[in-house]
Amino acid sequence: MPRDNAAPADAPTVSAPAPPAARIIPVGLEQAEAALVEHYPRLVRLAYLVLPPALGRNRRVLTAHALVQRSLPRGRTAVDGSGIPGQRDAPGTGAGTGAVVAEARRASYAYVRGRVLRQALDAGRPLRRFAWPTRAQLPPLLPRVWGLRLFPRSGGADELALDQRLSALSGPARAAFVLRGLEGLGDPAVRDLLTAAGADDADTALREATDSASPSPTSPTPGAEPLLHSTEFDPCSLQARPTDLLRRRRYRRATLAATATALVCVALFGVDGGGRAPDGSAPAFTGSPAARSALDPAKVRRVGPTAWRTASRTDFSVWPARGQLVTEATLLRRALAVWAQPGRAVHVSTTPATPSGPPMGSPQLLYAGEVDGVRVVLFHDGLRVVRYAETGDGGAGGDRGNRGLAALDFARTDGADEAASGALVVGRSDDNVRYLTAPWVTGTAVRDLLAPATPARPLRRDADGVTDPLPSPTAPRASCRSWDTLEVSTADAPSPARRLLTDLGELTPARLTSGPPGSPEDVSAPADRAAWARTACLLPSARAGGVRSVNSWEFARQPLPESNGTAAWLCTRAETWRGPGSRVLAQFQAPTRHPAAPAALAAGAADSPACGTRDPRVLAGVLWKSRAGHWFLLAAGTPGLRALTATGGVSGTSRTNTLALPAPEGARARLHGRTEDGRKVNSLG
Repeated sequence: MPRDNAAPADAPTVSAPAPPAARIIPVGLEQAEAALVEHYPRLVRLAYLVLPPALGRNRRVLTAHALVQRSLPRGRTAVDGSGIPGQRDAPGTGAGTGAVVAEARRASYAYVRGRVLRQALDAGRPLRRFAWPTRAQLPPLLPRVWGLRLFPRSGGADELALDQRLSALSGPARAAFVLRGLEGLGDPAVRDLLTAAGADDADTALREATDSASPSPTSPTPGAEPLLHSTEFDPCSLQARPTDLLRRRRYRRATLAATATALVCVALFGVDGGGRAPDGSAPAFTGSPAARSALDPAKVRRVGPTAWRTASRTDFSVWPARGQLVTEATLLRRALAVWAQPGRAVHVSTTPATPSGPPMGSPQLLYAGEVDGVRVVLFHDGLRVVRYAETGDGGAGGDRGNRGLAALDFARTDGADEAASGALVVGRSDDNVRYLTAPWVTGTAVRDLLAPATPARPLRRDADGVTDPLPSPTAPRASCRSWDTLEVSTADAPSPARRLLTDLGELTPARLTSGPPGSPEDVSAPADRAAWARTACLLPSARAGGVRSVNSWEFARQPLPESNGTAAWLCTRAETWRGPGSRVLAQFQAPTRHPAAPAALAAGAADSPACGTRDPRVLAGVLWKSRAGHWFLLAAGTPGLRALTATGGVSGTSRTNTLALPAPEGARARLHGRTEDGRKVNSLG
């Protein structure tokens, strides 16, 4: 895969701390500007690599340019601490003009680099509710690009693996890694820079960066720091793509319609006390009489506790109404009113392609109770599950003191079956999650995917089916060391099973399965658990995407060259509730003594039928290094593929569904195969 291993451009470096007799060289505005212009590409690359990857590539590019462009001193001269120590002239000698200029240039570059580093670290710190955000934490005003998405040129598998490793590090650790690899600084200089930039614990950041820089037993890349100079991480060499043109057109029309509607509403209802109910409990809904009837808590549908045993189908529609607050008419009325017309104080979230409009009729009540000090109501209207949560004395808003906070979450559940309706997220707090389980669930447990040989831990439920809290795997963390899933047993259900469900940040947990696309099964066999142990840490790529299920299956096994054992090729496909939006990942699992060693990501694609029921075929390749230090191009396809062919930097053909060819380090190749009836199949991604 492509890598740019050229030596870094000549740039000044910070010398070791000077003795007490050293002088401080002040940095003037002109000198700082000259250093910024001279080393602008290098400074922007530094900012881009230190910024949190969660911002997305487009925003990271713009933010990196913005941080560098506002790194000049505010006055004509920086304060003394902004300069760097300079050596005192030895007695009887005079510093040459060239040495003085070089020292001033080093001071100017060090000052600008320190400013860039501080802002990049500030941008990665989370916003706090009662703290004023710093300028770096806000989206940049300039530069601004309308109608285009900008991102660096794509690299190879090594660069993708490095980007994933950097995303798992904390901000200071990422900065330490980049300062070592990009700037060539030693640990003492990195420690001083991190401390000056406001990092809380520079020593911990250095240790974390050292651990991340160590080559993984299965990684095809022995050293990651040279990859920092690749075009994958160059925010000055960009590609441009348009934003979603159809969505932009719809937004423009919707904005015009919304503006006109808002003007009419202001004219008609601008003097009705803010549009709230007489008691201030929630916004007053002014729809038609039929719509207002749907918001009557007395007409909310309630299902009996045993209806699921005799129903013709088993899904959310046969869940009984549970919880200690199912008879609280005031709470239900407030929840329905906020659903119909959420106020400005209500936080609303939806899974992709989920409508957030008012109920289309009297919804079904699933749950109403208190979870971790928060009152929660769950509704189901046939298409969606809706979760209303409030704190205080009613979070819908109002002007009677502190009324707390309210949230409204929507998730699509159309077409749910028994397996997809086994549980719902009922509460989140302190990086933990609680589930409300289906009435046919007879037992719950917690299983760590990264510990395949460890038995599941029992998980208690209350009388309403609400579980004790368990750690959410989507909670922010420095590394992927565990992945706790919910294991539900359905011995008394229409189809007894033991299923694994995982939280991906939405109301509906995703079901995990193993096996070919046409016949996936629950993850219960030891071999399936072992494969998932090396796949689990790839699941964050499907977070908040409306994922319904994730299936992972081994489509090929390949003997490795030079008697290095046998590797497994797996395809992981995340299906969504809405149909489009699926994500496919091909992974290469080399033999290892570590059961949870992450697999190498060979290829990926979005909205592709590959590895699914419509087209189960998949072909992928990866550059791999043997224990003897030799590089090979490895490729594999699903059974039925023949005549695998590589062209480009590596050329060769295999008559089976696997291929292994000697390859130079960093080579790039194109892959394709043929089916038994002669049809051509291209590689994934």
